[in-house]
Amino acid sequence: MSVVIVGGHDRMVGQYKKICKDFKCKAKVFTQMSADMDKKIGCPDLLVLFTNTVSHKMAKCALDGVNGDVTRVVRCHTSSGSALLGILEESCTC
Repeated sequence: MSVVIVGGHDRMVGQYKKICKDFKCKAKVFTQMSADMDKKIGCPDLLVLFTNTVSHKMAKCALDGVNGDVTRVVRCHTSSGSALLGILEESCTC
């Protein structure tokens, strides 16, 4: 399962990836807006959008870059490791 995380804190990137690895998921994490972020997102199985730490422009770019039929989008206000853990427990069928 592939997971893209948009938002969150820079210092948490390692923990986000470790949590995803524990669920046998491949993860891409975008905490900052990049010029071609919509092209780098690809077509993940799950898009986690941490709404508290992401700009409106970055959120729109992420949502425009994914296919809504293939990708499940989960919005979460908190960007903690336990929030991501809960999302993955609910979403992963591994």
